[in-house]
Amino acid sequence: MKPAGMLLTPGAGSDRNHPCLVEMEQAVAPMPVERHDFPYRRSGRKAPDRGPVLVADVVEAAQAFVKNAGIKPSALVLGGRSMGGRICSMAVAEGLPAAGLVLISYPLHPPGKPDNLRIEHFPKLDVPCLFVSGTRDAFGAPDELAEHITAINGPVTHVTVEGAGHDLKGKGEFVVGTVLDWLKTIT
Repeated sequence: MKPAGMLLTPGAGSDRNHPCLVEMEQAVAPMPVERHDFPYRRSGRKAPDRGPVLVADVVEAAQAFVKNAGIKPSALVLGGRSMGGRICSMAVAEGLPAAGLVLISYPLHPPGKPDNLRIEHFPKLDVPCLFVSGTRDAFGAPDELAEHITAINGPVTHVTVEGAGHDLKGKGEFVVGTVLDWLKTIT
């Protein structure tokens, strides 16, 4: 289904005002966008809640957003940076309707722990997915990610950013342009 709104979530160490999320919201205007903070950020804490709490929060935020925006749940694109994108993908794998997933710097594994993969939910994803990652990302090199995203049942687009790390510093314009181009491919 053609995207009619976006719910964007930040990485574990950031908040809804991360420059990439703000740039993305501005770029897709007038499409409605919510940049959403997780409960630990809203309460002023720095350490993330456990996964089930974060997934439930995304589900609740998505349901409220589509109701307030007057769009179909299946027309919502979800995603974000690092942990935020991962949590959105877990919510969709658990049945949250979505038009697609935008996964910026997906944290495939913790730095230095390539055996601690965060992919158990990949086979349950059947929506279009966009992965954008740096070639020097300590959370998962492009070849590692390419190996594991084959488990996803929906169409996958994987774009690498040469020389960039997990933060994709200085690459916001490229990332936003990539997302805009990808959104046009979803029908």
